[in-house]
Amino acid sequence: MSKDHKPSGPSQRMLRVGELVRHALAAMFARGEIEDDALRGAVVTVPEVRMSNDLKLANAYVMPLGGNHAEEIVAALNRHRKFIRGRVAPQINLKFAPEVKFFVDDTFAEAGRIDALLRSDKVQRDLADDNEDGDPA
Repeated sequence: MSKDHKPSGPSQRMLRVGELVRHALAAMFARGEIEDDALRGAVVTVPEVRMSNDLKLANAYVMPLGGNHAEEIVAALNRHRKFIRGRVAPQINLKFAPEVKFFVDDTFAEAGRIDALLRSDKVQRDLADDNEDGDPA
């Protein structure tokens, strides 16, 4: 392996710390610790937290159950970032508490879009044409 080779994905430590932050956030949301009208009654899931290389920034991807008012909820969470950081810090064993930024998780919407494309008439016709040519599909 050459000296200038860089790993293409996150390190094991980044993944582990991301999971710790994700669990801390999910527990905080489940307990309803954040007082904000936009969050009242909302069930917020945290599918993923991506850490920066230096572990000082955590990008948390969240989605309210049902997907309703996602942008409004993310804005509310970002307004309370300092409070959230203070609550998450004691639950993870790091020298510095990461700054947390919230984003809407669009992976489910993207998966739905890809699924719809794969089920489209054009793709189904192309698959049928491939099968008639004798190609195994």
